[in-house]
Amino acid sequence: MRTDVLRELLDGRWATLRRDSLDLLGKLEPAGELSREEHRAWVLEQMRTLAEGGYPAIGFPAEHGDRDDIGGSVVAFEALGYGDLSLMVKAGVQWGLFGGAVQALGTEEHHARYLPAIMSMELPGCFAMTETGHGSDVQHLRTTATYDVEAGEFVVHTPDPAARKDYIGNAARDGRMAVVFAQLVTRGQQHGVHALLVPIRDESGAPMPGVRIEDCGPKAGLNGVDNGRLTFDNVRVPREALLNRYGDVAPDGTYSSPVEGTGRRFFTMLGTLVRGRISVAGGAGSATKKALAIAIGYGSQRRQFTRPDTGEEVVVLDYLAHQRRLLPALATSYALHFAQEELVSALHDGGDDRHQRELESRAAGLKAVATWHATHTIQTCREACGGAGYLSENLLAGLKADTDVFTTFEGDNTVLLQLVAKGLLTSYRDHVGDLDPWGMARFVADQAVSVVIERTAARAIIDRLVRGSSDALLDRGWQVRQFEDRERHILEGLARRLRKASKQDAFDVFNAAQDHVLHAARAHVDRVVLEAFVAAVDRCPDPEVSALLDRVCDLYALSTIEGDRAWFLEHGRLSPARSKAVSQAVNELCRQLRPHARTLVDAFGIPEGWLAAPVLS
Repeated sequence: MRTDVLRELLDGRWATLRRDSLDLLGKLEPAGELSREEHRAWVLEQMRTLAEGGYPAIGFPAEHGDRDDIGGSVVAFEALGYGDLSLMVKAGVQWGLFGGAVQALGTEEHHARYLPAIMSMELPGCFAMTETGHGSDVQHLRTTATYDVEAGEFVVHTPDPAARKDYIGNAARDGRMAVVFAQLVTRGQQHGVHALLVPIRDESGAPMPGVRIEDCGPKAGLNGVDNGRLTFDNVRVPREALLNRYGDVAPDGTYSSPVEGTGRRFFTMLGTLVRGRISVAGGAGSATKKALAIAIGYGSQRRQFTRPDTGEEVVVLDYLAHQRRLLPALATSYALHFAQEELVSALHDGGDDRHQRELESRAAGLKAVATWHATHTIQTCREACGGAGYLSENLLAGLKADTDVFTTFEGDNTVLLQLVAKGLLTSYRDHVGDLDPWGMARFVADQAVSVVIERTAARAIIDRLVRGSSDALLDRGWQVRQFEDRERHILEGLARRLRKASKQDAFDVFNAAQDHVLHAARAHVDRVVLEAFVAAVDRCPDPEVSALLDRVCDLYALSTIEGDRAWFLEHGRLSPARSKAVSQAVNELCRQLRPHARTLVDAFGIPEGWLAAPVLS
């Protein structure tokens, strides 16, 4: 099997940049066992090394001598996920969030003044959005920025303890300036959330007047990142501190914006920051691949118990139970990799408003699924390595601790899936309408017809199974139809439930259907991911590699169906016998892919220095 062909397919559109980023990562040495303060100092030193190596220049504007390669910046961030995750996160804060906000929300004046210093690490900064009392509910943040006409300044203020900026990366130790998100007030009128540049430390490192800085203290992981809390007591900044691409205040206090409406303006501004969410999904994917490389490498050499026929000890990855733990997770990592690649390309290529809405929805859904997959898979890998996996030196304990927060930063996963479902419902309404009685009648009739067609197709495949055809469940068209049908049916059922809501009970109806909402979003993401995997298999130029990927794709599809087979059984998409056949097919695919497990993880191209776990030696 040609690992180089497989790796080339995985490297994708930004192959050269991805390999250059991995080469740069390979030049950094792992931190080893350090105290929290030592880890923070090491991370800051490595940040400067990355800056000197040109890492931050990838995604910033060409007019400042940089590459203006938005997609490439995400790919470079993903590469850091194979290394120290505190370094990856701090790089994301400095160049993705802080620098990205200046780039996306500021104007050319801000770019020229601040971006060179941000890229060089001369100006370490923070992204101060989250508040103690308002995490995901950004639109209702309590921090205020009130314009003082006479002074020509904004007064940034924390009105109560719940409005304290919390969990802010770079705040506790290194940051000198923060992009602060606050409710903008001028001439007594509030204009919604805007972002301002607020100095938080002077040149000596002391807090600026009116700025209170606290350290969040030890965390479960990522202790090389100096998370802190920021409180502002009537801190004054010049009018020019407002990042004014989408909203500006004239010297006399007059507010203007190219985007009409507070709500639309808010979502436009946040939409420009979608790169951070996409980057988190990619970073989680890299950490998961690293965990799988360790667990599969260990499982390929660790022996346990003897065969009664030969008396030889058995390699643990030869046990079906062990394959079941790791190989479906590996297949899902491949599927998510190709979905991430498509998402990064969509971000890079840009498009109209509709494209942007779809991008934001897909980014939210993929971030949720990828980070939950990371949390589950890394725990599984830890268990698959037994006591050795619990030792820090074998890296899995650190990966588990460092990635745990990924499920809640850059958007809580449950909230993100609700956003995905709301987008699906909006699209459904646009296509189907509000379902008046005639529309409902058509919808019910169409649904009945689609169910008959689906069950007829299902019966044909069951007949093939009865006749002994082993490839019935491996029919790619059938797999895709199952994913499509599940998504459509769940969404249609959800639309019917929510249609009953009135203005008086809308919240209660939606709240009562949240399990349905989340299932609809998850089914949608699963289908998108499968389609991305299918497209990747189709473009593979090597027949042998394509055949291998075809089986990996089968394993992803059938293990996903198996994981939700309660729904498929309850809704007549699987018979009990066919449900058993799905599990049997997953077992068989695990057996077929067992000899290729090392090849599949080797193709990730993880630098050897960052896989230096004694358990692999």
